[in-house]
Amino acid sequence: MPRLVVVSNRVADPRKTAAGGLAVALADVLNNTGGLWFGWSGKITEGAAESGLRTHQAGPVKLVTIDLGRDDYDSFYMGYSNGVLWPVFHYRLDLADFDPGYIAGYRRVNQLFARRLLPLLRDDDIIWVQDYHLIPLAAELRALGCTQRIGFFLHIPLPPPLMLAAIPGHDWLIRALFAYDLVGFQSRADHSHFCSYVQAEAHAQDVGEGRRRAFNRTVQAGAFPIGIDVEEFTALANAPDGREMHRRMRNEYSRRKLLVGVDRLDYSKGLPNRMRAFRDMLQRYPDTHNSATLIQIASPSREDVSAYTDILHELESICGSINGNFGELDWMPVRYMHRTVARTRLPGLYRASRVALVTPLRDGMNLVAKEFIAAQDPQDPGVLVLSRFAGAAEQLTEALLVNPYDIEGTANAIHLALQMPVEERRTRYQALIESIRQYDVHWWCDTFLDTLANAEAEETGTPWLRL
Repeated sequence: MPRLVVVSNRVADPRKTAAGGLAVALADVLNNTGGLWFGWSGKITEGAAESGLRTHQAGPVKLVTIDLGRDDYDSFYMGYSNGVLWPVFHYRLDLADFDPGYIAGYRRVNQLFARRLLPLLRDDDIIWVQDYHLIPLAAELRALGCTQRIGFFLHIPLPPPLMLAAIPGHDWLIRALFAYDLVGFQSRADHSHFCSYVQAEAHAQDVGEGRRRAFNRTVQAGAFPIGIDVEEFTALANAPDGREMHRRMRNEYSRRKLLVGVDRLDYSKGLPNRMRAFRDMLQRYPDTHNSATLIQIASPSREDVSAYTDILHELESICGSINGNFGELDWMPVRYMHRTVARTRLPGLYRASRVALVTPLRDGMNLVAKEFIAAQDPQDPGVLVLSRFAGAAEQLTEALLVNPYDIEGTANAIHLALQMPVEERRTRYQALIESIRQYDVHWWCDTFLDTLANAEAEETGTPWLRL
């Protein structure tokens, strides 16, 4: 069996699946193949980043990390990855910082990853590169002579062609994707944007079966929506932490209808819009007074960036205004928490809630939507209010889909969710749970890797030229 080599910006121990995320998806295949996971250690050195590799054995899996120098961290991670790609890919050109020095650092770190990874590879390895930090990694590996199968998965959205074209050097970035054998996207919309871009900008030829040819290379591309480990999350709901949280929430809010939102504090999540919609619902539907309570968890995220500080202050102001204008001595409409809640406790909170608000302005997938469904009591399930701009909306069509920019429309949907009879809630839940069970995280991992293994290999010949 070929060994799986995973490359990502950060590395996770696949034995600690309770932490969630990518480790849950990759644990089985990494353990079965004695895989290698390579990435940044999270450490920043004040000198150059050419320090030795850090190696840690996690059962049969080898975790290998490198440090980044301060200049590389500033230009690669804070600059190009999160100052250019993150905002543009989430449709926020107004927040992008197109400093011309950032792209050099982004390319430099990808070259560093390629140089340090190449000597660790075996001839029959299958390499799976994760996310926007490492788009050009395959091109850098090919330039060094790497011939192994390499796949890439983009966990965040891909914007439409004209928005993508606003990035200086956008043609270089997309050309780099053609060094992969398979490129995966979260949604059909993202895949469509890629196809439209390469046809318009690179005059790519459609050669059938999801393959496009340009730059003397052929790449296969498709949508592979990521899921969750439904059984693992259901088990968390029935574990002591999950049961205790459910009991406490039911006891404390026995006279209320709970709504829940769990997000990173990020401008892509649409939290101010959500709060305005909740405020609008309270204004127009007096029956929700002394009844509806929204618990909003906003985990800290990149607080050294001014855009996040602005969101934090705006969110705190709106929450304070709602509670000041509508609250009573024994009822606060919004319980806002700017901190992280342990993942083991979240299923109990989800199960105690009548409504989940998952209303990002743009999201690659949004797994909170799927976790909420997995945690529900089938006999008395809650209702998912979901943004149509989340990747999950393509799959979870039985949720109440909303436009988060439409404050009044979202407010009406929230009120509808609070009033929905149990028969309709059960019908919607049944369709949703069947979908997330069928397309779970194991389906995502297996389908991508099977497609990569069977992708038509590029003919050997002219070596890949460095970008």
